[in-house]
Amino acid sequence: MSLSVGVLGYRFMGKAHANAFARLPMFFPEAPDVERQVLIGRDEDALADAADRLGFASTATDWADVVDDVDVFYNLGPNHVHAEPTIAALEAGTPVFCEKPLAPTLEAAEEMAEAAREAGVPAGAAFNYRFVPAIQYAKNLLEAGELGEIHHVRGRYLQDWLVDPEAEWSWRNDEEMAGSGALGDLGSHTVDLLRFLVGSDDLAGEIERVNGHLRTFVDERPTGDGETRPVTVDDAYSAQVEFANGTMGTLEASRFATGHKNDHTIEVHGSKGSLKFSLERLNELEVLHEGNRGYETVLVTDEDDPYVDHWWPPGHVIGWEHTFVHENYEFLSAVDAGEEYEPSFEDGLAAQRVLDAVERSDERGEWVTLE
Repeated sequence: MSLSVGVLGYRFMGKAHANAFARLPMFFPEAPDVERQVLIGRDEDALADAADRLGFASTATDWADVVDDVDVFYNLGPNHVHAEPTIAALEAGTPVFCEKPLAPTLEAAEEMAEAAREAGVPAGAAFNYRFVPAIQYAKNLLEAGELGEIHHVRGRYLQDWLVDPEAEWSWRNDEEMAGSGALGDLGSHTVDLLRFLVGSDDLAGEIERVNGHLRTFVDERPTGDGETRPVTVDDAYSAQVEFANGTMGTLEASRFATGHKNDHTIEVHGSKGSLKFSLERLNELEVLHEGNRGYETVLVTDEDDPYVDHWWPPGHVIGWEHTFVHENYEFLSAVDAGEEYEPSFEDGLAAQRVLDAVERSDERGEWVTLE
């Protein structure tokens, strides 16, 4: 049997997931068959063109006509349209995969997570960087105790696509539609990766306190028609965090980091060793083992490395788009088997609580304890 899929959104993330659907039978033949049944959007002409290019059998302009008529619903739309369609799909008993951050606000994220609990079907949050082989390799090192007691973690996500003050306004610059700026768009990835890597009770545990700072550098942007619109979200954020076991953390993200295109960097320092990862070199993990004087650069492309046996011979690197293939393999396999999937909506909610605490800390000018 095949899984019929309905996808809301056909631009950046729509392309990424449609590409993953197409690659699955070639490289992950054990994955369930996927039928790209319906693509959902508002602009009928653009939608028809996208459906043809991305391999969807039909289109729809109203998600309400779709959510209970497919086996799986993908919500890849802007943040402000995450909650209502997703909750409707879950109430219909349809498994859902939703883009990050889970919602523009903590309240909406809590409603979505509650709907997922009540539905009892797989509900996945789109944190694809968990599925980078080098990150999986790092996770295995940490869980095996190779780094010892965790002292420090650092996570930064730097981009520069908004440095030009004449760069056009988009929904990502609007608080009502996006919820936040660099904090939600980029910071959500960092928070989830750190929770994934060191969030277990025998490592750092959960984040318990935060002290955050947000900054907007350009207050308004052109709309392309001679007008401007205000920017109501942050362009950059930084935060100090404290984990349950006393681990210290520093987080930051910016869309104004000149010279950085998509630099998501994670560092973990322990009593026995350290590791460093950068998304711009995603096939590599830098590891310092106990007793060594310097870092070793590990090329994570061997056949026994996570997911790599499905791709190319050792040294033949994979890319950013492959993380979506891994992610969809895991999610759709969970749907097919009727099993739980991680990262789940609970993980999305946990990340949202941290983002919300960073915002509240910035507003108050003080440390905030997570509830």
